[in-house]
Amino acid sequence: QVQLVESGGGLVQAGGSLRLSCTASGIIFGIKAMGWYRQAPGNQRELVAEIVGGGNINYADFVKGRFTISRDIAKNAVYLQMNSLKPEDTAIYFCNLLTSERRGYWGQGTQVTVSS
Repeated sequence: QVQLVESGGGLVQAGGSLRLSCTASGIIFGIKAMGWYRQAPGNQRELVAEIVGGGNINYADFVKGRFTISRDIAKNAVYLQMNSLKPEDTAIYFCNLLTSERRGYWGQGTQVTVSS
């Protein structure tokens, strides 16, 4: 019913930048939150950033000052501008959407690889 499609991942040198995009399609009556999670090999999936409700933003401590999350409500889209990337940022990044009924949806993930 709801599909999330991510794009923008790739290979970048340390200190470089990438911009991730996620667009939701389908029947969505209310979005509680949209955000980005990441999962490195052998690790658990962790929150990177999210926009909640009317626009409150939460960032993980390890990305504060480097990443910026934004959204386009009309497009049901969320973006993640990633600057000053570090090798430890290497992971699969997943888009997440939480509806007003607290039903969650995940994108397929986009690979981000940061080399030194």
